[in-house]
Formats: sequence, C-alpha cells, structure tokens
Amino acid sequence: MTRILKQSDINFIISELKAGRIVAFATDTVFGVGVIYNNYQAVKRLKAAKGRDENKPFPLMVYNSSQMHQVAFLNEREERIVDKLTPGPLTLVLKKKDVINSEFTSGKDTIAIRIPNDQFVLELLKQTGPMFVTSANISNMPSANNTKEVLAQLDGKIDYVVDGESRSHIASTIIDCTKKDIVLLREGEISIEDIKQAIAC
Repeated sequence: MTRILKQSDINFIISELKAGRIVAFATDTVFGVGVIYNNYQAVKRLKAAKGRDENKPFPLMVYNSSQMHQVAFLNEREERIVDKLTPGPLTLVLKKKDVINSEFTSGKDTIAIRIPNDQFVLELLKQTGPMFVTSANISNMPSANNTKEVLAQLDGKIDYVVDGESRSHIASTIIDCTKKDIVLLREGEISIEDIKQAIAC
C-alpha cells in the first residue's frame, strides 16, 4: 500500500528518493512520479508501476540550468530558451552527455529535460540531484492532478505520494532541439510563438 506523506516530511522524502524509492508529488503542470536519476533498478520499478513501454524513456527534471548542463549539451539557442522560459512548463529534448548511461534512455542519444516552477519540487532536485519524473498515472490513462487520482491508479505500485494538487493540470510543452530548426512535439501553456520570441531576444 502506498504511504501518504506531507511536504513537511521533505527530509525523509529526500532520503527515500536517494535510497531508490518511487515518490509521487504535485508539480506546476500535472502530478508527477519520480525516482533518482542514477538508479537503474528504481527506473525499472517505475516503468513496471506505470506499465510503460520498455523502449520509452522517462523525461528528466533538474534544479537549474547548471544541472541541465551537467547532463546534456546546450548551444546558445537552447540557453536563451532556458533563460527566458524556465523554470516552467517547457521540456527540451537535447543530446545527452555520457553521464547519463544509454540504458536509462533506452539506447537513445537524446534526453527530455525540464526545470519545474514549483518550490517543493525544486528543493527535492536541489538535494537529490536530477530525477526521472513522469506523469503519475498508468500509461495511456488520464493524467492525475491530486492525491486521490494518483492513488486510484498507482496505489500499491509506488512507495509514497506527497499529499497535494498539481497547479495547471496541463502537461508541459515539449520541443525537440536536436535538429537545425526546433520541432514542436506537444504544445502546452507555452506556445511555439513564445519559443521563437525567446530565441529572437
């Protein structure tokens, strides 16, 4: 049975994440569920909990642009986007660095990365380092936005859920930055026009 925690349990949550536990928590978009980035067994458990395709890697959340630079390659264009539009509901697909083993990305040389605009989640990332975070639901089922909705799908499949409600209920915009021209993969609150404007500034 999944245990419900409060944000005030943050020190315990950090220690459990570092130990490889699976924790769900509210974000600035939808409710997320995550594991520490360098624990492959935890990643495998999370894929099993969600019923996720083995060949579909998880996106990564980082604390700031410095953490992003540690795990991926950014050119001046991407740095402008990150500077202007993050933290926030924007995920960038970038070429990964070797610090992220290809087994974590299903053999791909790219990784999707986001800096969330949520103080609690940012504090987790500051203390644990990057985390693989995905929506807190069974794959191909509706996204969850509060504790009750998370437990309806994942009770007993994950270790903990931090009681709360996600902010916007809209998944992040995703852009592929690995090509010459940026490709919009999913539009959320941030539009392609917002991204073009950030690049132009």
